[in-house]
Amino acid sequence: MKTSSVESTVLREACGIVGIAHSSDDVALPLYYALYALQHRGQESAGIAVSRGMSTDEDPDNRGAPVKEIRSERGMGLVAEVFSPQHLAALQGSMGIGHVRYPTTGAPLLENAEPLVVKYQNGEFALAHNGNLVNTRELRAELEREGRIFHSETDTEVIAQLLARELVEHDPIAALKEVMRRVVGSYSLAILMDSMLLAVRDPFGIKPLCIGALTDECRGVNVGYVIASESPAIDTLGGTLIRDVNPGEVLVIRASHTAGSRNPAGHRDLKLVRHQLHPGVPSAHCVFEYIYFARPDSVIDGKLVYNVRMKIGERLAIEHPVSADIVSPVPDSGITCAIGYAKRAGIEYLEGLIKNRYVGRTFIMPEQKTRDMSVHSKFNIIRANVTGKRVVLVDDSIVRGTTMRKLVRYLKAAGAKEVHLRIGSPPIIAPCYLGIDTPTRDELIAVTRTIEAIRDYLAADSLGYLSLNGLIAAVGIAPKSLCLGCLTEHYPVRIPGERCSTLQATLS
Repeated sequence: MKTSSVESTVLREACGIVGIAHSSDDVALPLYYALYALQHRGQESAGIAVSRGMSTDEDPDNRGAPVKEIRSERGMGLVAEVFSPQHLAALQGSMGIGHVRYPTTGAPLLENAEPLVVKYQNGEFALAHNGNLVNTRELRAELEREGRIFHSETDTEVIAQLLARELVEHDPIAALKEVMRRVVGSYSLAILMDSMLLAVRDPFGIKPLCIGALTDECRGVNVGYVIASESPAIDTLGGTLIRDVNPGEVLVIRASHTAGSRNPAGHRDLKLVRHQLHPGVPSAHCVFEYIYFARPDSVIDGKLVYNVRMKIGERLAIEHPVSADIVSPVPDSGITCAIGYAKRAGIEYLEGLIKNRYVGRTFIMPEQKTRDMSVHSKFNIIRANVTGKRVVLVDDSIVRGTTMRKLVRYLKAAGAKEVHLRIGSPPIIAPCYLGIDTPTRDELIAVTRTIEAIRDYLAADSLGYLSLNGLIAAVGIAPKSLCLGCLTEHYPVRIPGERCSTLQATLS
C-alpha cells in the first residue's frame, strides 16, 4: 500500500525480521531487544511468536507428540508500545521470531501485522516476511479458487498459504523449494515450525538476511543462533555475526531429537543445517540498503554500510566539487555521506539541521500552514552555523522533492548565502516493486523534470547527483549483482510492463 503524499517524500522500507533459537526457554526478551535494533525498518506494527521447540524425549507426558503450540503477540505501533513486561513474560519458549512492519501491501490494520500464525492439516507454523511479491494477485486468485480463505491483505499470507498447502504432501525443505519456485519477487523469511527455526532468502538475495551465534561467555560454548535482517540485531544481543544467508538458501536450526540431548549445563543442543535450494542464480542485492535503509553499523553481504556511505560522499566530492564554507547533512540519512564529502573536499563538516528523533509518523495534512509546521517539527536550523555561509547540503536521495524544497527555503531564510545540494545516489526514475514504498513514475521528480529544472524547483544554487558508475564503485559490488531497478528501469525479475535485466531472469 502506498502511503500519503506527506510520508512518501522519503523512501520507506518494507520491514525487519528476526529469529532466535536458544538452549534455554526465554527468547521473548532477546527478540524484543533485537526488534528494537531493527525499528528503523518499520514503525507501523510489531509482533513476536514463540514456541518451546521441544523434542519428544524432553516431554514424556505428551505421549510422543512434539509440542506444536505457538504463542504470539502483535500490535500496532513501535516495539516499546506493543510489548509490556507482562506480554513478554507470557511468551515463554526456546525458539521465536519477530517482525516490525512498514506496509508496501495491505492497509495499516492489526490483521496485517506479523508474524502470521497458520494452522494446517499437520500442525501450525509462524512466518515473518521482509520483501514484496510481484505475482501476489495471481497466486491469491489461484488459492482462493481452491477454497482457501484469507484473513489479511498481505503478500505474506500468500506465501504462508502456499507453504501450508505444500506441507500437506512434502517435508518442510521440499515444501519451501516448491514455494520458492512459485513466488516471484523479494523475500527474506523467518519461519517457526515445531522444533525448527528456518531462515529463507530469495534466490536473488534482494533483501538482506544474516545469521549469528550466541555464546555463553563463562563456559565458552554456543547456546543459540540469531537470524536477522541486519547484523546490529545480533550485536545487540552480544552475539557474533557468522555470515549472510546466501541467496536461494534455507537454514534450519533444530532442537536435538536424540535421547540425552541436553548438555552438561542442562541446556538443549541445537543443530544448524543448510540447504542450497536454488544455486547458480545471479544475485541482485538492493542497492538502497547501502544508500539509505540499513543502519550504518550493519554488515550486509560482506560490506560495512558505514564505509560504503563514506565512499559515496567522497565520490560525490570528486564528481561535484564546489566552493563552500561548510558541509551539512540532512539528518539522519545524509550524515555519513556528508562526512565523506567534507573529508574529501577539505571543507568543514558542521551541522546546520537538527532532527527531532521523537516525532512520530506523519499523516495527511490538508492545509499548507499545517504541512509546513510538520516539517519544522522534524527539523530545526542552527542559525549560527549557516548564517552568511555557503552550505553544501548532503542527502541520500530525492523522491518528490517537496521536503527538500522546504529545507532549502528554511536554510536561506536563516541566512545561508548559498545552498548547494549533493545527492548520494543517481536520480530515481522508476518505481520499486520489490519492497520499497516509492511513488508512481509521474510523482517522481526526476521523471517529470530535468536536473536543471529540479535545481530551479528546489531553489538550490547547484545540484549534483552521484553517477551510477560512482555509486557502483562506492558499494564495491558488481552491477550484475545489484538490483538497480529504480535507477535504471531494469529489474532482476520479470514485472509486467517493465524491462528485465539481460543478466538476470525469473526462475524456471
